[in-house]
Amino acid sequence: MTAVVMEFMPRITRAQVMDILSSQANLAGYQGVIEAAAVFDRAMPMMMTAAGTVRPAKAFVMGAGVAGLQAIATAKRLGCVVSATDVRAAAGEQVESLGAKFIMTEALKDASGTGGYARELTKDEQAAQAELVAGHISKQDIVITTALIPGRPAPKLVTKAMVESMPAGSVIVDLAAERGGNVELTQPGKVVEHNGVTIIGYTNMQGRIPTTASQLYARNLYAFLETLVDKKEKKLAINWEDELVKATVLTRDGAIVHPNFANVAPAAAAEPVAVAKDAPAKTGATKKPAAAKAETSDAVAAPAKKAPAKKTAAATEAAPAEAAKKPAAKKPAAAKKPAAPKGAK
Repeated sequence: MTAVVMEFMPRITRAQVMDILSSQANLAGYQGVIEAAAVFDRAMPMMMTAAGTVRPAKAFVMGAGVAGLQAIATAKRLGCVVSATDVRAAAGEQVESLGAKFIMTEALKDASGTGGYARELTKDEQAAQAELVAGHISKQDIVITTALIPGRPAPKLVTKAMVESMPAGSVIVDLAAERGGNVELTQPGKVVEHNGVTIIGYTNMQGRIPTTASQLYARNLYAFLETLVDKKEKKLAINWEDELVKATVLTRDGAIVHPNFANVAPAAAAEPVAVAKDAPAKTGATKKPAAAKAETSDAVAAPAKKAPAKKTAAATEAAPAEAAKKPAAKKPAAAKKPAAPKGAK
């Protein structure tokens, strides 16, 4: 059996049309803002009317990846004043190109990782970033968090104290809820309220617009399957050396072949075997209470081996011999041994 993991699709130009993470994250960023707008109890754009002026909502997007950039664009279309932060310096130009304000602590130069993701921050960098966020988040109406690190739980970016500093009626949408969430108070799959702040923790945000999500996912799959088919012969012709195949195939003919998992050693089976060998010795020991004085496993095993020989010898002769070799505490055990075979009532 061959298993292919589409999440492992490399982020290269050739594979963009097959990148399911990007296509679904794009929808999650859009839908996250829509969910926030539905819960937010005020208008989002600025309105100047005869009755007065309505100030625009302030939206803060944490993480300027695919989901974050779409969240910025959607919030801007709805009339919000948008700001965003990211630990990757290169994201600043992308944020500003969408009309949002980019904020970044001076203590953090750049935390770009591989594959377009951010690397894990050091403790000092985390402290500097937390200080920046704490001072900015207290003035925001809507917060969208999107930070993820491949293969690790989602980093905690918003603490309970930060949530409590936000004005009542504010909304937080945690797009990283599936991996534990970026917000300390997030409950995956639930919408909770704390101190007047609503925290949305849906674990499948793109699934809330299923038609579009399925449409894009189907296109991703079709584009990948095309590379596995010989169009002239019109039959399956997998090139196992293709970089896309090597990056996404997890198992082949029942064996794990992906480089990230193939070298994982199987669990050793030696321990269960050792336990099985000790089992007969323990059963022999139960037949001979005389071995109770022994404190080590070797001492217990020795009487167990002698048990068959003592059964063949005369019981009356074995008892005095044992009494002479060992303390009197052993005598009750010797007396019980002949009683076992002669136990017919």
